[in-house]
Amino acid sequence: MARSFSIKQIAAQSGVSKATVDRALHQRGSVSPRTARRIAQAIRDLELQQRASLASGRTLPIDLVMHAPERFSSLTVAALLSQIKSFAPFRLTLRCHIYEEITPEELQRELRRCGNDSYGVLLKASDHLLLESAIAELAAINVPVVTLVTDLPRSERIRYVGMDNEGAGRTAAWLMSRWLSAEVQTVAVVISSTGFRGEEQRMEGFIQALSQRAPYLRIKAVSEGYGIDTLTFKQMCAALEQDHSIHSVYSVGGGNSAVLQAFSAMQRDIKVFIGHDLDEENRRLLAAEEMDAVIDHDLQEDARAAFGAILRFHGFLPKTEDETASSRVIVVTPFNI
Repeated sequence: MARSFSIKQIAAQSGVSKATVDRALHQRGSVSPRTARRIAQAIRDLELQQRASLASGRTLPIDLVMHAPERFSSLTVAALLSQIKSFAPFRLTLRCHIYEEITPEELQRELRRCGNDSYGVLLKASDHLLLESAIAELAAINVPVVTLVTDLPRSERIRYVGMDNEGAGRTAAWLMSRWLSAEVQTVAVVISSTGFRGEEQRMEGFIQALSQRAPYLRIKAVSEGYGIDTLTFKQMCAALEQDHSIHSVYSVGGGNSAVLQAFSAMQRDIKVFIGHDLDEENRRLLAAEEMDAVIDHDLQEDARAAFGAILRFHGFLPKTEDETASSRVIVVTPFNI
């Protein structure tokens, strides 16, 4: 690749003489290891600048594929759109494929369609073998996939972007153990579906930490509401009918208004209610003090990390030392919304 640049260009980039660059490239004399490394780095920098210059003149479509309730997908899209301009001069465009209800087979077909001309895919979906297969197909044609919020760790995705889900669950357990009295009772953990690894990790972290800090508290999992109000209401009512000691909720998967409606319909009080994501619904519930806390993270930070990972994959941005750090967990109460 060095031959794409003149000796004069490499010398100017590295800050050494043209004669020294000539000796290093053509092995015509001795060059110190330190100088050789400096020249090699200059060539890498020139290559990066060349790729970035070429990319800046083209539109780079990025596909967002999400299986999520509208309340969360709208937050994610807003965060992504807010960060696109920060990557100028690259012309990124976001193409959204968002579904509240969709099968793995349909998601697989959607991912395959993204392979036509996409520069990268941002994916929020359940951990399923069909999706692993689709990600492998995209990887084979040089289309990188970044998983958002919930991971597919056995797939060929290039990176997971989102919070430390187990840490978030442990945080919720710490709050729950501090706020509930030391007596035998049941805490409902509401997840949208067992297929979402991120939610499973939050629940695992919650159960593990709660068993250590408050072993007198029992756990009742309530799932398959998919964060959709009608389904969540139905599942929550069934759980309340089965266990009359449920008076607190850790809502991992959303549908929180429906959770409260279920308690009201069953004429039950709720002692502690902890949820996830500072969306419009949860802001309203916090402001009314119908929820005690929301565990949130910086979606704009996630957006920057996701776009950056795709651009680095294509060589348009330099590699960074730490590209795996999770988003910080933030605890929001009615008093710091």
